[in-house]
Amino acid sequence: MYSFMGGGLFCAIVGNILLVVCTATDYWMQYRLSGNYAHQGLWRYCMANKCYMQTDSIAYWNATRAFMILSGMTCFAGIIAGIMSFSHFSSFERFNRSFAAGIMFFVSTFFVLLGMAIYTGVTVNFLGRRFGDWRFSWSYILGWVAMLMTFFAGIFYICAYRMCECRRGNGPR
Repeated sequence: MYSFMGGGLFCAIVGNILLVVCTATDYWMQYRLSGNYAHQGLWRYCMANKCYMQTDSIAYWNATRAFMILSGMTCFAGIIAGIMSFSHFSSFERFNRSFAAGIMFFVSTFFVLLGMAIYTGVTVNFLGRRFGDWRFSWSYILGWVAMLMTFFAGIFYICAYRMCECRRGNGPR
């Protein structure tokens, strides 16, 4: 049980770090504009070694930002619940912290999936046609890796919960 929780906690911490890094950095997309390379993130875009804030309130950027921030907060709450699940004291008899942590990591995974799907769909269908020579960059890739890490953290914590439930069922009555 503790090995599953330890693996889940490791995946969750790495996933949360990746979520923060991918959300904060400017390398979601790289493209060539007027012969110069440019790159953009969720908050800024950079051209000719100068960066500018994205002041346009475009719905897909706002949705992607919101889902990535929600995912990071949910993952952090799952990490707190996951750390607390190592202690056996529980003031609630039916409340299992491992199960709560696993559910929070799955919710975080769902938020990352929504944010990345929105960004991918709009980028491929709209921006991809606008800029001929473009590609997704490392911040974008870190978002997908963070999604996998939070998913596996949820799997590990649900496995730890199932092992705990099996031990409870085998005890004396």
